[in-house]
Amino acid sequence: MNLRDIILHLRIPFSFFLMPVYWFAISQTTNLDKTKAIWIFIILHLFIYPASNAYNSYFDKDEGSIGGLENPPAVDKKLFWVSWIIDIIAVLLAISLVDNMFGLMIFVYGLVSKAYSNDKIRLKKYPILSWIVVGVFQGAFTYFSIIMVFEKNSHDLQNHLLPAAISTLMLWAVYPMSQIYQHEEDTRRGDTTISILLGVKGTFLFTALVFSVAFWGFYIYFSPIDFMALLIFNLPTLLFFVVWFIKTLNNVSQANFKNTMWLNLLASVCLNAFYIWLCIH
Repeated sequence: MNLRDIILHLRIPFSFFLMPVYWFAISQTTNLDKTKAIWIFIILHLFIYPASNAYNSYFDKDEGSIGGLENPPAVDKKLFWVSWIIDIIAVLLAISLVDNMFGLMIFVYGLVSKAYSNDKIRLKKYPILSWIVVGVFQGAFTYFSIIMVFEKNSHDLQNHLLPAAISTLMLWAVYPMSQIYQHEEDTRRGDTTISILLGVKGTFLFTALVFSVAFWGFYIYFSPIDFMALLIFNLPTLLFFVVWFIKTLNNVSQANFKNTMWLNLLASVCLNAFYIWLCIH
């Protein structure tokens, strides 16, 4: 592998799809330290997530499209070591520039993300377990790893249980959709994903159901004005999802990489915009 191939497999732009959890946490803290917030952003989106992407790419050795990369280059052992080096740098930066607890939590996150694709453990081949683990760690666990930097009082942390749960619900909704175009590739590799269990139509319906539960949580948590703003900000995502579902019912080939990436992009832009709006209004 050359440097260009390694950088491509880091899939740094793909980190944008995980950014809503960061902005949600930042928007909800009352004791924001801007310097630490900037470092948390850098550590998560330029180190932790790309390292996980690289490690996953090394063990999956995908030949077809993967999240954020339509034509992945072939991989070799260099990518394995690069992922570990980036993870170690991230933990050192976290301990020195944020705090020890944040460093510990992203270390744990890194281990769990490696267990997801490592050929000896490979949580990915267990559809329900992997769905639960991904949602919890990319959602609530990440949310709390950020919040705990700013909120030290246990009572204050209790106030974040619902938004943390909502973060996990949002990931649980998105995760099956991210697999909908990979059924053939995953089956060839022997991985039975939750999207394969649900089928194409079932994946759409399941995602709609979990999103509905998540938005019910938003309704409970937010003020009426903020909840109405959430709906307005996310209207483009809802419209795209419905139109895509109808197209897929008529032609299953519409459940493809391009449409999946468009949904991920729209959902991320809309949610990020809403959470940033919460930060500044």
